[in-house]
Amino acid sequence: MTRSPWVWIPSLYFGQGIPYVVVMTLSVVMYKNLGFSNTDIALYTSWLYLPWVIKPLWSPLAELFGTKRLWVTVLQFFIGAALAGVALTLPMERAFQMSLAVFWLMAFASASHDIAADGYYMLALPQHQQAAFVGVRSTFYRLANIGGQGGLVYLAGELTERTGSVVQAWTWVFWLLGGLFVALAVWHALVLPRPAADVRGVGGSAARGLVAEFFAVFASYFRKPGILVVLAFLLLYRFPEAQLLKLATPFLLDPVGEGGLGLSTKAVGIAYGTVGLTALTLGGLAGGWVISRVGLKKALWPLVLAMHIPNVAFLLLALTHPTSLAVISAALAVEQFGYGLGFTAYLMYMIHVADGPQKTAHYAICTGFMALGMMIPGMWSGWLQDQIGYVSFFIWVLVATIPSFAMTALIKVPEGFGKKADA
Repeated sequence: MTRSPWVWIPSLYFGQGIPYVVVMTLSVVMYKNLGFSNTDIALYTSWLYLPWVIKPLWSPLAELFGTKRLWVTVLQFFIGAALAGVALTLPMERAFQMSLAVFWLMAFASASHDIAADGYYMLALPQHQQAAFVGVRSTFYRLANIGGQGGLVYLAGELTERTGSVVQAWTWVFWLLGGLFVALAVWHALVLPRPAADVRGVGGSAARGLVAEFFAVFASYFRKPGILVVLAFLLLYRFPEAQLLKLATPFLLDPVGEGGLGLSTKAVGIAYGTVGLTALTLGGLAGGWVISRVGLKKALWPLVLAMHIPNVAFLLLALTHPTSLAVISAALAVEQFGYGLGFTAYLMYMIHVADGPQKTAHYAICTGFMALGMMIPGMWSGWLQDQIGYVSFFIWVLVATIPSFAMTALIKVPEGFGKKADA
């Protein structure tokens, strides 16, 4: 029986987005609610980027063992168990250390699920359907981000107000997520098609040849012309954002006396998790449209400026401390819309770098450097903010745009790359 892709693609990519937003965003909000310092939150949650940095290193395992379909369903059951595991650790005495360990396991499972899900998508659909559903993939991944960063944060705030206990509120949120993911795994075990191309891997007998091929792919990537400039651009393009994103939620939650805006958890779910992420999504769509009209080379500088200049919104918020949720939401929407615009330029440049006979593997390597560029600056950002305060920190974020501008000036983009061909 042939199943419509609408039966499984929306749920598959919604499921791909949830664990990432849990590890990268919900963990920050939860630890802030539990009273941990910005230094500890930024340092330890930034380490959670590591599985996405190094996931190209173990991606051959999905080729060697089992089918992509099996990997997807097993990993979803594991992620569901990990989400329930976080709920179990929160009432414990060493909740920070125990929950962080579970988040580590979840991050590795989520990064592996990304590999399996994307591979399965390419095997389960003919090329024309892959193109037709790429927008559906992106939309449901974004909806997962909005649902997690907006809806679940709001729910945690609501439960905190009703129960009077932050620990109880977040425990219930993670039990809910665990149950959702187990149900998702059961659903996909039942409805995912079994494409003929999704054959069982050959196992360890082929490991030696695959490892040799793996290293050859890496070698060909690092032999690309101007690779040092390419790597510097991938690492530094989001240098200011890597620091800003780790402190955005703590800034919104911290009391005014400590330099923050003093918002409730529910208000953060609305302003940053819903309004902000919606603006981010719209900015991404607008950026893609601009590049398709004029090409990446002509659009590059306007998009880079659109990404970095709106960071001044956080500085203005820190200086004025507005109390209106509408004003705060509008400022966050401007900043996130600009970030969405600029991020499309970054994604298109990675596509340009990866172009060639080994584009899938080379793109995966690009995404590893992309994650590394977020991980390292994020690690020190909390300590820096604790030392100098929010106003000085946001001034530093604006200064930190200089390396990004410098690398943008050095990269080379072919004329017309990304521009839609005239009919």
